[in-house]
Amino acid sequence: MSRGSPMKELLDNDPPMLVCADLQIEYLTEGRGRAVTDAEAIMSRCLALMTLWRANLWPVMHLKRIAQAAWFNPASNLTHWIADLRPRPGELAFEHPLPSAYSSARFADYASSIRNIRFLVMGFSLDETILSTVIEGFHRSHRYQVIGDAVACRCAGVDHAAPYTDAVVKVIGNFAGVHRSADLIGADGRMAI
Repeated sequence: MSRGSPMKELLDNDPPMLVCADLQIEYLTEGRGRAVTDAEAIMSRCLALMTLWRANLWPVMHLKRIAQAAWFNPASNLTHWIADLRPRPGELAFEHPLPSAYSSARFADYASSIRNIRFLVMGFSLDETILSTVIEGFHRSHRYQVIGDAVACRCAGVDHAAPYTDAVVKVIGNFAGVHRSADLIGADGRMAI
């Protein structure tokens, strides 16, 4: 990318906080209602982005859904982090009971207390956690960007996941910027800008 690109300005002007949404085993388990159909491709992009963020010592935040609904058993190992994408020491982690991360008082307080930061979101639960968090953040004047090819949602009852995911990303585009992982990661795995 050339100097002066929107992504370069994004990374130069704001400390980038990578938000890893609901990267939990529940979304990988075939046969489960919350399983994501293109999980491997999404996980690969998430891992590449997380590796880039960690290599640059940029902040990483993890969100974990701990709903109390019958379909979501918090005692099950299905709520555990995906092994390669789990938080490391020094990285922030917030548990949220409702779809929006703002349902965590700790997250809401944290997000309200920091200034001049943009949240770059990737992960699962696009149509729940990511959508609701971005919209609620928009109403609180918090700035979000979504990495459109590093997000996924369950598509129970939907034959093709891609059109549904694209529609949700388009809706999110009304409240946040949408970028592609290639805008951040070059072919060699380093910063593309």
